[in-house]
Amino acid sequence: MYKNKKFKQKKSIGTIHVIIISIFISATSIFLYNMYQNINIDNSSSQSNNVQISKTSADSNSVSGSSTSANPITDTIEKVNDSVVGISRIKNTGLSIFLKDGAEQMGLGTGFIVSEDGYIVTNQHVAGSKFEKCYVTLEDGENLTGDVVWSDADLDLAIVKIASKNLPFVTLGDSEYLKPGENVYAIGNPIGFEFRKTVTAGIISAINRTIQLDENGTSIYMEDLLQTDATINPGNSGGPLINSDGLVVGINSVKITSAEGIGFAIPINLIKPIVDKFNNSGSFLEAYLGIFGFDKNVIPYMNSNITLNSGIYVAKVDATGPCYNSGLKEGDIITKIDGIQVNKMINLESYIYSKSPKDVVTLTVTSGNKESEIKITLGSKS
Repeated sequence: MYKNKKFKQKKSIGTIHVIIISIFISATSIFLYNMYQNINIDNSSSQSNNVQISKTSADSNSVSGSSTSANPITDTIEKVNDSVVGISRIKNTGLSIFLKDGAEQMGLGTGFIVSEDGYIVTNQHVAGSKFEKCYVTLEDGENLTGDVVWSDADLDLAIVKIASKNLPFVTLGDSEYLKPGENVYAIGNPIGFEFRKTVTAGIISAINRTIQLDENGTSIYMEDLLQTDATINPGNSGGPLINSDGLVVGINSVKITSAEGIGFAIPINLIKPIVDKFNNSGSFLEAYLGIFGFDKNVIPYMNSNITLNSGIYVAKVDATGPCYNSGLKEGDIITKIDGIQVNKMINLESYIYSKSPKDVVTLTVTSGNKESEIKITLGSKS
């Protein structure tokens, strides 16, 4: 009986203590809450420590660095998709050239609009030769006749013009400084209607690749290509390869059928000077240097006995071209043009594309151990 009474007394005292502590904590919380409600936060102190968090700046696309926070890649791809078109060399007999089995039945390929008045970049094997016609289907399904205004079978590039205005168009990027590992996205029209505007993602696997193609018993070398593991299927040819900012860095061209994840795109810098001239003047007169040359990436295919660390190896001088009587000869190495170092054929070709017939350029040439400068008046490529 005594022990039980003592326990009850201790329990009663403990309960009172708990109640008192609870009341104290509640009162303290209320006091602290009211105190902090009346505190002024001084923004200037945080600014002086260079700590700024601004929802407005993020919403107004002012965040630098990654483009994905302000421009999600899904929105970017959707915008580029508006400028992607279908191209066929066979006239459509239905509502659209995006037909089932269109890639096989109609030679269906892809292109992308590069100006609001209807210039389109694609592959030569998709659009055909200069002065030929092809047929273009826009994003909204409208079918138009296209004129091939420029084409080069060796480069597998072509420019098509359609009679239309106020078209959505892509922005061209810079392929010169691409590095392996960069994210890229290929857009195209593989197979047919069901899979039009397919987007595949990957990376730049390698740069400055050279591949050998055998067509009709003749070997063709495509050089300075971008290698990517973004899937490129039949029908994707001529479509854009874009980076994470939505800039076109390449033109999808071919894939290795004997291996998975090996596709190739032509660097966009090669055709940019031609696009600029069409956009600025509505025409392009192609200047002609009159040589056949190779850079160090192609030399192993041509002659394993030749060592070339830099420059362009002159394999042949056209007897009807402007270089024939200049003193330039087979085996010489072009190291500069107008003082600009050239180590890749794409650098030399794109520079010539920026010029016009009758323009004068200066070649810096190494012949044996002797370096000299040769002035060339550019011809016109028919």
